[in-house]
This record gives sequence, C-alpha cells and structure tokens, in this order.
Amino acid sequence: MGSDMSEARREETPGDVAASLATAALALARRFAQGGTLWCWAPGAPHHAQHVAVEFVHPVIVGTRALPAVALDDNDAVAALRVGARPGDALLVVADAGAPVADTMRRAAVWGLLTVWMGWGPQPAEVAVDHLLWVGDDECARHDGRVVRCYHVLWELTHVCFEHPGLLDAAAEPTACVTCSDEGRLAEVIGTLDVGATAAVRTSAGVETVDTTLVGPVQPGDLVLVHAGSAITVVEP
Repeated sequence: MGSDMSEARREETPGDVAASLATAALALARRFAQGGTLWCWAPGAPHHAQHVAVEFVHPVIVGTRALPAVALDDNDAVAALRVGARPGDALLVVADAGAPVADTMRRAAVWGLLTVWMGWGPQPAEVAVDHLLWVGDDECARHDGRVVRCYHVLWELTHVCFEHPGLLDAAAEPTACVTCSDEGRLAEVIGTLDVGATAAVRTSAGVETVDTTLVGPVQPGDLVLVHAGSAITVVEP
C-alpha cells in the first residue's frame, strides 16, 4: 500500500515540476523579504487567483507570517498592474496554454516584476517568463485538483524558505554586455519627448529617457529593447 501511494505521488508531481516549484518558491520568498507584493491573475478562472491570494495573506501555518498578495479580476490586468505594481513585486498567472497572457507577463517583467506561469494543456515551446510551472498536458488538470495542489505547495515552500534566512540574502547576478557593461532590457514607452529622437520609457529601475533615433517614432505602450541608453528595436507582440 505504501509503495503504491508513493508511486502515485510521483506520477502526480513529476520531478521537473517539483524542482521548478522549489526554485520559484525561493524566488518569491526573496521578493517578499524585500517588501514585494504577489499579484495573482487567472484569466477565465478568477477563483484560482482569489484562492492563491487568500493562501498567502492568511498564515494558517503556526508561526508563519502573512505575505502581501492581491487577486486581479478578468477585466484589464495590464492596466491594474501598470498603476499598482512596483519593481520588486511578483506576478503569478494561473492559466492554460491558450490563454492570452504573454503580453501581460512580458510587460510585468519590464516593470520589474518576477513572473511565474502555472499552466496546463499543451506546453508552449517558447515563453517569456521567469518560472514556468507546468501542471499537466491535459485540460483535466484545471478541474481535478492538480492546479490547486500546485499552488498550495508553492505557498508552503515559500514559507519554508523563510526558515533559512541566509537564502533570502542571495541576489542573482545581472546580465550585462561584456563590452560596454550595459544590459539589453525591455522598456515600455510612456511618452515621446522629441518625435523620432527621444522618448520617456518605464523600466524596472523607473522612468528613463532613451534615444529613439534608430527605431524612429514610437507610441505610448510600445515595447522597445534598450541598450546603452538607446532603443535599438521595437518589440512586436
């Protein structure tokens, strides 16, 4: 009986998902330790976002801390995050492979948020997200408890990380150009200062002014790749 149940657990929580959960939990714990907030969004299934937020703000484990979390509704996640989110926050998206979430996660990353996608269905080949937690390749995962179990484990592992304070001080090394020591990073245009020449953009470090000579006129809401103070290309959706 014991061996059968152990085998069942291994089938329900594959090793790659378990490892991804541990890595994502540590990343979330580091954000929380620095004062970040977790934003939860589940397009088409807002009850999942509400459930996740309740778990993090409601410390039912004795001795653990309440962690700030906000559930977003289905209306306009981009607009809500643009106004409310801050660099150092995190976004957890709970959605299947076909949900239109890529643009929201890309913009969240531009604004300095850690991005986590907990999904199911046919796994996308390429996705711009910091942590991908894929629950299963079938649609049943949405309804049979696997998704709920996955974010419960994420919540519990995040609290486990707080039991090891030394882990929370570690910081990822920035990726930088070896030639000019400036990284290529995405930025969102918030306004043009000189059409075709300069624009104000929002990045994870705040609002900056960049040269747009190479890309020409840009519009608010455009995503551009910035390198050494210049926009070098406009990123298509």
